Amino acid sequence: MSQPGYSLRGDVLLWTLVAALLLLSALHPAGIPMYPRLVDWPTVATLAGMLLLTAGIETSGFLQRLARNIIGLVRDERALALVLVGGSALLSAVLTNDIALFIVVPLTLSLGRFAELPLTRLVTFEALAVNTGSMLTPIGNPQNIFLWQSSGARFLDFIAVMAVPTLIAAICLLGFTLWGFRPQPVRLQADGTNITVHWTLFALSAALFVPFVVCADFHYVLPALAAVAGLFLLCFRGVLLRLDWPLLLVFTLMFIDLRLMAGLPWVAGMLAKADLGHASSLYLTGVGLSQGISNVPATILLSSYSGDWRTLAWATDMGGFGFILGSLANLIALRLAGRHGSLGGFHAWSLPFLFVAGSLTGLWLLVK
Repeated sequence: MSQPGYSLRGDVLLWTLVAALLLLSALHPAGIPMYPRLVDWPTVATLAGMLLLTAGIETSGFLQRLARNIIGLVRDERALALVLVGGSALLSAVLTNDIALFIVVPLTLSLGRFAELPLTRLVTFEALAVNTGSMLTPIGNPQNIFLWQSSGARFLDFIAVMAVPTLIAAICLLGFTLWGFRPQPVRLQADGTNITVHWTLFALSAALFVPFVVCADFHYVLPALAAVAGLFLLCFRGVLLRLDWPLLLVFTLMFIDLRLMAGLPWVAGMLAKADLGHASSLYLTGVGLSQGISNVPATILLSSYSGDWRTLAWATDMGGFGFILGSLANLIALRLAGRHGSLGGFHAWSLPFLFVAGSLTGLWLLVK
């Protein structure tokens, strides 16, 4: 789903990738015919299928009604934060981190019309939550989808690998949430807006979810995507229009640009000095590189130099915390928040979170 108010002309990341591709193509035009081979199409297909199914679920209105009913039971600020943060983390594990934000952040902003709430802090913690919850599953975020498909790991095996860093981040998230919000009373008035649920659309999207994941797990993702897209084309064509096509294009361009960059002599020389054969070095490099170029590009780039997908997943997932560039989800959260998004407020919590959770995860990596 494209973000509300999305402007193709204003998509800085997309046009940066296009500019980089033009520059790299000018430097080595003979390699242009090889570009399609640089893209991991099963990964792109998996992401497309997940975005399509979650677009169907979100469009149905089911989650919005469910969330509103849950929040109607909340009585204080800390409880509200725990509901929103916990819900964000759980949703991101199955709906991907950006989709979870498209649901939770607008809901949070709407609550601000009925009560005095720390909206900037809530949105910041929701960004931390989706980066935490999405760590656990191979479908939680784009870098996990890529590593799952490229490594050939089974779905449950991937979850087992990511259990420890996710647990560490979840414990830190709980501690930070309890510290950041006080149990002061919050009076919420009922939202009179009638949310209509399209039960047929919800049922179709939900019913296809598990079969699609199973097909992806057994490496039949391309025919599975064709089947899912065909059903939506026949039954709910409008959902296809809500698919985040620019995000798919961004992900495709990342594969081409980053793999072309990985072949540049100066990049190879720089990463060779990082000693990526050692897990600790790969972890530190992955976390650090994510802070500068975001964790999805960092994953694609470093995968060209290391086959240790487990440590790479730990590193780049943890690298989503910290600076706002660490994860696309951070940018999406503040963009959705609008005037309630604050860079200073975000970094005041996200940087300490990376220091604590990242250090504990790094120590576990050393002793395990």
